[in-house]
Amino acid sequence: MCQLLGMNSHAAASIRFSFTGFAQRGGCTADHVDGWGIAFYEPSGTRAFLDDRPASQSPLADFVRSYPIRSHNVISHIRKATQGAVGLANTHPFSREWQGQPWYFAHNGDLQNFHPPLDGSYLPVGSTDSEKAFCYLMQRLRTAFATEQRAPGWQALAPELAACNEEIARHGNFNYLLTNGEALFVHCSSQLASLQRAHPFPRAQLVDCDLSMDLGELNAQGDRMVIVATEPLTQGEDWQTLNTGDTQVFAGGELVWAHHCPRTRRFAVPGEALCGLISTELSATDPYQV
Repeated sequence: MCQLLGMNSHAAASIRFSFTGFAQRGGCTADHVDGWGIAFYEPSGTRAFLDDRPASQSPLADFVRSYPIRSHNVISHIRKATQGAVGLANTHPFSREWQGQPWYFAHNGDLQNFHPPLDGSYLPVGSTDSEKAFCYLMQRLRTAFATEQRAPGWQALAPELAACNEEIARHGNFNYLLTNGEALFVHCSSQLASLQRAHPFPRAQLVDCDLSMDLGELNAQGDRMVIVATEPLTQGEDWQTLNTGDTQVFAGGELVWAHHCPRTRRFAVPGEALCGLISTELSATDPYQV
C-alpha cells in the first residue's frame, strides 16, 4: 500500500512540517521504498520533484524538507510498487494538461483487470494501473466538457468525477488525490484521513519522528487549511477517517463538496509494520507551516 499526502490551504502555506514526518514512511517507519514525489501549486505556476529512491534516504527529499515552498495545493506520494517497475516513469504524482491547467494525480491501491477504453487523448507513459486510471479520468472530463471554452469549476467537475470513481473502484482500491490548483479532489476506497486546521492552531506532534511544533506561532487568525493523508501524521489532533465510497472536494482550505457511494467496496490490503521513530530538526521560523 502506498502513502498519500495532500494539502489545500486558504493562504499559501509551507508543508515542510507534515512532509518531514511523511517522508519517514518511505523506508524508515514503513516499507514504502519504491520512490516518492511531490507537486506544488504556487501563484506563478507549478513545480514537482520525483525520485525513485526511498524518501527517507533521498537527498532530494532532504532538499524539499529544507525549502519552505509556499503553496495553496500540494500532492505527495510515497510508493510501494504493486504494478510497474521501480523508476521515474512510474513515480507519482503524474501530470497532464487540460484546458490550459496542469493537473496532478496520485493513487494508492491496486486495480485488477482494469483496461479502460483510452481514445488517445491521454496515454500512460509508464506501466502502472495508477497512471492508466489518471488518463481515463482526464479523458472522461475532456469528453464531458468538450463544448466548454474554459476549465469548469469544481462544482461541475465533482459530480463527474464521483461517477467515474464508482466505475474505476470496481477493480480495486482507488484512493487518490487530484488537483488542478484550484481545488483538491479526494476519493477513498480503503484508507484516508483528513484534518481541518484553523485558528486557534495547536501544537502538533508528528507520529513518525520526534518533532513537534506550535503552529499558532506560524499561522494568522484567518488562515485555514486541510491536510489529507493515508494515515494521520500527528498525535492529539482531530483527524477524521473517510469512509469507503467517499468523494470529497476541498477549496479555500475547507470541505466544499461531499458524495458517498454505498456501492463502492473495500478490497483487502496487506498489513504494514512500523520500525520506530527518528529524531529530526526543523526550523520553526518559517511562516505558514502545516
